[in-house]
Amino acid sequence: MVGYAVITAFSMVILTGVFDKIKTNPENIPPEFLYSVIIFGIIPVVLYYLASILMATEPHFKIESNIIQNLKTILKNKNFLLVAIMQGISSIATITITGIMLIYIVEVLQFNDMDYIIAAGIMIFGMLGFLYIWRRMIQKLGKKQSLLYIFLLGFLILPLTLIGLIPMDSSLIFGILFILGLAGCLSGWALFPAIMYADIAEDDEVKTGELKAGIYTGFPSITLNLFQALGLFIMGIILELPDIVVGPLTFSLGLILWGPLCSLIFVITYWYIRKFIQLDFVWEKNQ
Repeated sequence: MVGYAVITAFSMVILTGVFDKIKTNPENIPPEFLYSVIIFGIIPVVLYYLASILMATEPHFKIESNIIQNLKTILKNKNFLLVAIMQGISSIATITITGIMLIYIVEVLQFNDMDYIIAAGIMIFGMLGFLYIWRRMIQKLGKKQSLLYIFLLGFLILPLTLIGLIPMDSSLIFGILFILGLAGCLSGWALFPAIMYADIAEDDEVKTGELKAGIYTGFPSITLNLFQALGLFIMGIILELPDIVVGPLTFSLGLILWGPLCSLIFVITYWYIRKFIQLDFVWEKNQ
């Protein structure tokens, strides 16, 4: 979660200047971009190996079933499949948010260098602060109700992109509130997939006596990749919408409409969770 916040802040502070340099001279790769790609390529590899070496492991479990049998088991788990589809639907919005948020800040809100630093700090501390809030909420209200609140927050905050239709002398205050809301939504949703699939796998273990965590966490990536590809396709269409003029600024209409569109996707996800998804299990109450 710290890494997620850092890379978001890095994008705001460093990459905004890189975008301008590439527009001016697309034949040359700015050194800070090249070096950052190399560094951020090395760091995950090193940290993943470090985590795998230092991570505590469970006692050895004897697994009688093979991967084909496990696959048949999870495909019969209706709740698991519904959760995987729910994650896919919401990812259409989340990948759009992470892909367009920075462009929106640059093109519509017109942040300057100091604004980017402030926004980056708000994003980092907002994400870490909301992680604590979501954790306490899960303990108090349960996973399903907490997840509903996360999507409700996204539903309320995202239509505010329409404020970009109003010429403003300074957009810093609005930008800070908007970024703080997005930080809360993104941190909550980044936290939840691991929790959901771990508990679904444990629910299966309680019922069958066998641990199948690997296939329960690996299989959803198949559907997730398909939905994320759809999200990127939609994002491309949005950014190709005609330009509009707001005061002295000219930018794509898509930079205004992406918020309401993502909000609509979150409304669909909210309804889907309420109607179809189970995230709190009986055995949890007994632990």
